[in-house]
Amino acid sequence: MASVSLVLLARLSGLVIALLVLYWALLLKSNFVPRQGLTNSTLHALLMVIGFIFVSGEAILIHRWLPGSRKTKKAVHLWLQGVALVSALFGIWTKFHSQLGFFSNFYSLHSWIGLLSVSLFSAQWVAGFLSFWHRGEVRTTRTKFLPWHVFLGLYTYGLAIATAETGLLERLTFLQTKRNVPKRCPESLIFNGLGLCLALLGGIVVTAAVLPKYQSRLSDEKLVYSSQDRPKCLTS
Repeated sequence: MASVSLVLLARLSGLVIALLVLYWALLLKSNFVPRQGLTNSTLHALLMVIGFIFVSGEAILIHRWLPGSRKTKKAVHLWLQGVALVSALFGIWTKFHSQLGFFSNFYSLHSWIGLLSVSLFSAQWVAGFLSFWHRGEVRTTRTKFLPWHVFLGLYTYGLAIATAETGLLERLTFLQTKRNVPKRCPESLIFNGLGLCLALLGGIVVTAAVLPKYQSRLSDEKLVYSSQDRPKCLTS
């Protein structure tokens, strides 16, 4: 019951985040086409926040709410993570496309953490595909890899949240120092609210992911084992 509430809360937080990003993109900074000389493309923010963070969070929680077999859940999880990966790669491309040169983009903590998170996410997706879907993979190997797969997935998701937070701070600092945007303006409020919602979403997703998934199943197994230890009674 608690996991269901966390999933609903994560959905609500993700919806608020999507609305804030779209409001900022459509009404405040509608720069959907990346151009040379454009320091921060709105398309980059849309792809990285909605396409990468929100979709990958849904993929992490897929085992919590999606009915069906384990194979179906794994397939949807892999597909959603693939959508998030494509969004992240295209989002990075829009950033590179808007600057002169490849290495000119790596000048801040935001850019380096972003590169690390996307690189780990790409390796995680490929490793997950090979481990869970390749028929030649040994079951014991998949079992040993599963804890690392979960840990690296949550760690990469946390890095993505940190990347978004540093990107918001970088963008807001740029607006206030270079363009003399007031500290108390609609855009500043949206950026601060978006940062708070991202922090809330990250905490909810990680908490829901680390909760015991099979608590009821484990309790049933304990009952089975305890019943096996008891002496069997003769039935008439």
